[in-house]
Amino acid sequence: MKRNLPCVLLTFAGAVLIGIGICLGQPGQVMMKAVRICMECVGIG
Repeated sequence: MKRNLPCVLLTFAGAVLIGIGICLGQPGQVMMKAVRICMECVGIG
């Protein structure tokens, strides 16, 4: 169990940070940036 403790703590910390990001509306911002980058690569934007 002692060897698994860092993995468990990092997994829990990651889940908490993902939850905070979702609550702050980050997925929408990331999607908009991805669309802009994609449009620039294709040459439309």
